[in-house]
Amino acid sequence: MGKIIAAIILAAIISSCTSIDCPVQNTVYTVYKLYKADGVADTLSDTLTIYTYRKNGSDSILLNKKTKAVVLELPISYQNHEDTLIFELKDTFNVLRRDTVWIAKTNQPHFESVDCNISYFHEITSVRWTNEAIDSIGINKKDVNYDASTEHFHIYFKARN
Repeated sequence: MGKIIAAIILAAIISSCTSIDCPVQNTVYTVYKLYKADGVADTLSDTLTIYTYRKNGSDSILLNKKTKAVVLELPISYQNHEDTLIFELKDTFNVLRRDTVWIAKTNQPHFESVDCNISYFHEITSVRWTNEAIDSIGINKKDVNYDASTEHFHIYFKARN
């Protein structure tokens, strides 16, 4: 009986030593903050949908019909060297404006522990875009990791007439 209790205690001690605080959510996000041309934070009045294309050719909606957008949090791919995002803005008259944004980046594997799943951190190297609705995009911080409070991009939409 004493050996059984000793074995249970030993098993409990061993299992408690391997408890690692793995991140529950190991997806990293890029944060876009919207600004007006004068540098004041902007609230988008149009309805915004953002999607991307997968390697198999299908599309994947990342943000669906968001209204009154100020800040956008979008996932970033794990291993592509460039992400392509399509921004679709629809105004109250159902006029659609569409822009494509290309984000070039590096991908660095990030290990917390052998007990945790791998995650990827990124360094943004460049961004380019079409100019239907987007005036410009600036890189505010190029390192993408678990810190969701960081604004990675400042995006400026064209003023509506």
